[in-house]
Amino acid sequence: MACYSLLKGSTPLLISMPHIGQIIPQSIASLMTDEALLIKDTDWYIDRLYDFAHEIGATIIKPHASRYVIDLNRGVDGVNLYPGADSTELCPSSTFNRTPIYLDKSIVPTEEVDKRVTEYWQPYHDEVKNTLAQIKAKFGFAIILDAHSILSEVPRFFDGKLPDFNWGTANGRSCSEEIINSIKALDFSPYTLVWNERFKGGYITREYGDPENNIHAIQLELSQRTYMNEDEFTFNDSLAKQVQPILKAIVEALLSCKPNLVTKELS
Repeated sequence: MACYSLLKGSTPLLISMPHIGQIIPQSIASLMTDEALLIKDTDWYIDRLYDFAHEIGATIIKPHASRYVIDLNRGVDGVNLYPGADSTELCPSSTFNRTPIYLDKSIVPTEEVDKRVTEYWQPYHDEVKNTLAQIKAKFGFAIILDAHSILSEVPRFFDGKLPDFNWGTANGRSCSEEIINSIKALDFSPYTLVWNERFKGGYITREYGDPENNIHAIQLELSQRTYMNEDEFTFNDSLAKQVQPILKAIVEALLSCKPNLVTKELS
């Protein structure tokens, strides 16, 4: 059985939802604390927020396993994406509120990490690579939107409340100016937004964003206060109906964007 779901679309846009998974195999769950089994750090309901995207042509990929099993937005080399800042590992040992994930309070042994890379990480990333290659072959370019959400207050990672829309483009290196400008042209009121502040784009954005090779990547970290009752981890229909038109406008802007194609001369 595949460890992810793929809905193929008809446009140059791939939407990745790497932190939406909620499944923890029993062999792993039996080693975890009760707090960890609540999987509070899930990117809750992201697929529900973007439920319109496949209908208008986007390809959607999402994993089944929880980020507590393995974080698909981290590299297998274990390099901290934000040097000097607190961050969770490829196979996290603690939750966002620093609660131990495992009963013995240990980190995941190397051999177990390797096993999870083989079973979960590698298949997901192989599919992302293959899908981007297929899209590029068909359209001449590909765009990947890495869709995330997070609690509006996580003291471990940032002070105070997070802005509503947090865009990451690896400081402008992962996608073209045309794509960035297509987003900046949208009306986000009454929501707040920032570019390349606390979230500059994770592994997926930095690894696959290659404008010189006509592959563009952009990450959106959406504050969960825009569509959830954060204290209860429940979907708020009223809030969601207010933010969803902006998400749709974002997807439509990406679908209509035609970044300049880079052609490389043969030597």
